[in-house]
Amino acid sequence: MVARISTVAFQGIEGAPVEVQVMVAPGKVGTQIVGLPDKAVAESRERVHAALHASGLALPAKRVTVNLAPADLPKEGSHFDLPIALGLMAALGAIPADALADYVVIGELNLDGTIAPVAGALPAAIGANALGKGLICPADSGPEAAWAGAGLDILAPRSLIALANHFRGTQVLSRPEPAIRAGATNLPDLADIKGQESAKRALEVAAAGGHNLLMVGPPGSGKSMLAARLPSILPPLSAAELLEVSMIHSIAGQLSGGKLSDRRPFRTPHHSATMAALVGGGARARPGEASLAHHGVLFLDEFPEFSPQSLDALRQPLETAECIIARANHRVSYPANVQLVAAMNPCRCGMAGEPGHSCARGPRCASDYQARISGPLMDRIDIRIDVPAVSAMDLLRPAPAERSSDIARRVARARQVQHDRYSAAGGSGTNARCSTSMIEICAAPDASGLQLLRDAAEKMKFSARGYHRVLKVARTLADLDGAEMVGRIHLAEAISYRIAGERLTAVA
Repeated sequence: MVARISTVAFQGIEGAPVEVQVMVAPGKVGTQIVGLPDKAVAESRERVHAALHASGLALPAKRVTVNLAPADLPKEGSHFDLPIALGLMAALGAIPADALADYVVIGELNLDGTIAPVAGALPAAIGANALGKGLICPADSGPEAAWAGAGLDILAPRSLIALANHFRGTQVLSRPEPAIRAGATNLPDLADIKGQESAKRALEVAAAGGHNLLMVGPPGSGKSMLAARLPSILPPLSAAELLEVSMIHSIAGQLSGGKLSDRRPFRTPHHSATMAALVGGGARARPGEASLAHHGVLFLDEFPEFSPQSLDALRQPLETAECIIARANHRVSYPANVQLVAAMNPCRCGMAGEPGHSCARGPRCASDYQARISGPLMDRIDIRIDVPAVSAMDLLRPAPAERSSDIARRVARARQVQHDRYSAAGGSGTNARCSTSMIEICAAPDASGLQLLRDAAEKMKFSARGYHRVLKVARTLADLDGAEMVGRIHLAEAISYRIAGERLTAVA
């Protein structure tokens, strides 16, 4: 007799169907797992044996063969423990085999027979729902899986014994409830920052349109403080965005307690991060920081200190909103619709251009340092601002500053305008992600604005990408003002955000 249990193998954020086939037959005593298992799957043999023994089920002195079909698909992870154990129990008659036919099973076994949580419960639940089946998963992963749909049948036992008792009818497992993590109430507020009014304005524009932002200034000018307060003015995730973000974090095993959050991700990798850490990769092609920041912010502090190869690896994800990891034997794609926010010093000593300071190496100190950022990467940054050092008068002056909650309301209104505009046309949700053909229609300037844009493009030698990104920023400025048409004043401000970036591109 061959027992068949359905499970999944993760490819990106999707679960490919896998059938666990278990056969108990006469022959040399032992257990063999075939079907391209990795080390974690191969070691499940010992975990399954110990868990079954702890649950009171003795294995017969026969040969056990476990096949993970399709055999040419690599199988990775410890979530194959539970389907293998249930296949063995079904083959031995401890659980009715037909009772498991309508479920997809994932879970890791402890040696005492309890079931440990695993990564990927949400994508597995969505895959099971697409197949018209229910899901059996660990109890701690149940609240996460419950988000896949109210009609999905979910069993979330804490042990093998509890699951066996459920199928015998001596115990009833209740369906887990979706869990959501409470929103943070102590986010840093922009009112804490004194001075830097132009930087706050640029931060509001970047948040309203989802634009990439670069802040350049001396040490201690408040660049990192400004970036840390960006989440306080961003709108919460929509339902569709929440599901996409949670699937990526589920695959990465970063959903605490199976609870989802509607806060936009804010990832701050250290500048020693490798290329695989930023865009994904490694032996098992896991998602990188760019994918973990999907629909959120990727903040790169000390921008030029990252390796040039790692930074240039971000060029394609910033353009296509997707990280594609290609290997000789497989290809994985992770979503990466991120807003890049970067901060850097103007030179290695950090004081270039500041009154009363001079670099020991002269102008080369700044040019060599800024040249670590390639021109094509700089061309993908919409807004580049200088953040000067804060004066003593700014720190002593008790002038009231605008709170993040007030700015967040303006940002939310502008985002809603963009959502209504692009959803009606079947496009993206923000100006930064608008197609070039659509932005030429939506951001068509008036006559005086068109002349200003033409003169600036010729004088500053805008690339085609730079030209359209100026239009996108101008459209965001018009949305913040509640204007239907992009005017000359909006284009002038958008071009001013591009001027410094063009200077830095010329250096690179």
